[in-house]
Amino acid sequence: MAIPLSHNLFPGASMFIGDASRPGMQFILAQPWMAGLDEGLRQRIVDSVYTLQGNKGEVILKANEEVQGWYAVLTGLVKLQSQLSQGRRQGYLGIPGGEWFGEGSVMKNEPRRYDVIALRDSELLCLPRPLFEELYATSILFNQSISRHLNMRLGQVMVIIETMRLRAPDQRVAMYLGPTLWHGSRRMSLSQEELGILSGLSRQTVNTVLNEFGRQGLVSLDFGRIEIKDEKGLMAIAFNANHLREAPRG
Repeated sequence: MAIPLSHNLFPGASMFIGDASRPGMQFILAQPWMAGLDEGLRQRIVDSVYTLQGNKGEVILKANEEVQGWYAVLTGLVKLQSQLSQGRRQGYLGIPGGEWFGEGSVMKNEPRRYDVIALRDSELLCLPRPLFEELYATSILFNQSISRHLNMRLGQVMVIIETMRLRAPDQRVAMYLGPTLWHGSRRMSLSQEELGILSGLSRQTVNTVLNEFGRQGLVSLDFGRIEIKDEKGLMAIAFNANHLREAPRG
């Protein structure tokens, strides 16, 4: 369900600050590229962004539909899943709260190639395509932000491909807990079920791996939270060339 954030144009910066309690408004106003925009464009952005909500397991944005804009996860956790991958165990890209996604899709004049599925109750914010295109054509700061996102996504895709083809289950889990594929808090509110979905492993396999990581002092497990204790140690496991092998399907 789409929920507009506002239908009003604001006369000045003080009104932006005064209305910052509305859903998603603090997030959009905090974007670094907003500061370099003229007041009129900022007003149009604030007036035009809207939110979409989805319950756990729901497809919030469907593959093969027209891309309406650039999206950010305000709350919750979503995964990007190609329809070609349905029914097979493999790794997916998880997008936590506070992160944008879909910049490549909105830049191309073609339908979306993946489903956006809520792994928990989630809320998205959408910057509509016309405003995205205007910012892309006029704002250096916005272009720099898009370039960073595209570079980050390329790195993530390459890591996922390598991880799924070559790495053992403990390496998969370590990789998905690392900074390349997870940009959220190091004390992550991530269930073993969610980690299994993202890494393409069963919950039982993930549980076994996490318990071993806990025994080694790499992570701690507490009421559904996974806290990273030794990121360097996890990355040493993830990139251990002597440990590479064809990973089982979990």
